[in-house]
Amino acid sequence: MSNPCPCGSPDYAVCCQPLHLGQVYAQSAEQLMRSRYSAFAKQEIDYIVKTTALLQQPHLDVPAILDWSKSNQWLKLEVVQANEKLAKKHAQVEFKAHYHDGQDSHIHHEISHFVQHEGQWYFLDPTTEQKPTMKQACICSSGKKFKQCCAAFL
Repeated sequence: MSNPCPCGSPDYAVCCQPLHLGQVYAQSAEQLMRSRYSAFAKQEIDYIVKTTALLQQPHLDVPAILDWSKSNQWLKLEVVQANEKLAKKHAQVEFKAHYHDGQDSHIHHEISHFVQHEGQWYFLDPTTEQKPTMKQACICSSGKKFKQCCAAFL
């Protein structure tokens, strides 16, 4: 008997679980976004951290992420659109995450940006307080200056 995946797939074991376990990497920004939604639903916070842009990871508020993950019942993910060809190594995914906070139902509607670095996709987190200046190294570790890489997407 299969265990449904929080992202909407019929079987977690063949959908997001291999990503959460580090057995495979997301092949697209949409797949990464789906797996991150499932990670929130399953409280796989290490996965949330590991799939955030490399230089942003130390600046994540992990206790707040864990609290948000645990304090909500994740109901459904709706992908509105995925633009995998936004730029050479960048993509965006618009989605609606349906959840219940114990009192009311809510919809978190977001357009998320992603960057591919060395064959892996990463989430660009606009909420981290630590952002480089335009002339500093990019948060995705591309080796480019921030202004020439991810700045346009944050």
